[in-house]
Amino acid sequence: MIDRQGIIVYLHHLKQAKSFRKYGHVHYISRTMKYVVLYCNMEDVDTVMGKIERLPSVKKVLPSYRPFVKTEYENAKPDKAKEYDYKTGL
Repeated sequence: MIDRQGIIVYLHHLKQAKSFRKYGHVHYISRTMKYVVLYCNMEDVDTVMGKIERLPSVKKVLPSYRPFVKTEYENAKPDKAKEYDYKTGL
């Protein structure tokens, strides 16, 4: 499976929002806040961000840090109230 990373692109106008399909998979377009979320391969993130930043309709480009955030937690203590409810249910 190929690792992918999100890129958030803030725009001046939404007319060019569909043109970002050539840089990666457009996942979401926000009409109210004028931004586009697109996904591309992790190896290509720096080059794609550089190309997108040079476009005249772009305000700001931010990478998503989700692939680097640890989502597996250690030493998580269960809640006592929930533990009691589970035991009495069955």
